Amino acid sequence: MDPIADFLTRIRNASMKKKERVDIPFSKIKFEIARVMKEEGYIANYKAIHNETKGGFVRVFLKYDDKNESVIQGLRRVSRPGKRVYSSYDDIPVVRGAFGTSVISTSKGVMTDGKAKDSKVGGEVLCQIW
Repeated sequence: MDPIADFLTRIRNASMKKKERVDIPFSKIKFEIARVMKEEGYIANYKAIHNETKGGFVRVFLKYDDKNESVIQGLRRVSRPGKRVYSSYDDIPVVRGAFGTSVISTSKGVMTDGKAKDSKVGGEVLCQIW
C-alpha cells in the first residue's frame, strides 16, 4: 500500500467527519508533508508521538473556518509507486489556478511548489492540496 496516499486519505476522511485530530503511523516523509501543510495554513498543528508498544505516529490537528467548514477542500496524490511524477522547477504544475499547493520532494527537502520555483530546484510531485 502507498503510505502517502493512506496519509492523505486519513486526513480527507477525518475532515469530512469534522474530527478535531487524526493519528497517522509515523514516517519522516509524512512528518515533512504535515510540516508543509502547517506552514501553508491547511492544518492547525501537528506533532510526533512515540509510543513504546505500537511505534510512533503523527498527530495532525485539523483546521476549520468560522462556518465549521474544513480549510482543506481537496487532497490529491500525484506521484504513485506505480507511476512516479517528476518535474523540473519551471514545469511544476499549477494547482486550481494557483489557489492550491503542490508538495514537492526535492534534493533540498520537502517543500511547496512556490519555494521549489524560488530555489530553482525540481523533484517528485508528491501531492496537491487545495
